[in-house]
Amino acid sequence: MAQHNVATGRANRHRGEVEAVISGERRILCLTLGSLAELETAFAADNLMELAARFSTGRLKAEDMIRILSAGLRGGGNLISDEDVADMSVDGGIAGLARLTGELLAATFGGAEDGPNP
Repeated sequence: MAQHNVATGRANRHRGEVEAVISGERRILCLTLGSLAELETAFAADNLMELAARFSTGRLKAEDMIRILSAGLRGGGNLISDEDVADMSVDGGIAGLARLTGELLAATFGGAEDGPNP
C-alpha cells in the first residue's frame, strides 16, 4: 500500500501519488509495483516499457480507464473493485475521468505536470 502524508491526507507527488475527489470522497491513487503488475496482466503487456508505450498513445477506452483508476485506487490503499470504480464519478464527467487518468499516468511514468490527455 502506498504511504501518503497521514497528518494531512495529501498525496505525495514524489511517490507518484495523486489526490482526487471521486464520488464525493477524497482519495489517494498510486500505481505501485503491484498495481503495475496487475495492469501488465490486464493489458497483456510483456513489460513496463510496453505498458507505458500503450498508455502514451492517448487512445484509451472507457474500460482501460476503469482498469487504470481501479489499480491506482487499490495502490493508494483503497479496497475497491473494478465494478465499483465503473459506477463512480468525478467532477467534469468523462473529461474529468480522462484528466485524472492522465494525471495518474504522468505521476507514474513521468511527463507534463498536468499529464497527457488520454
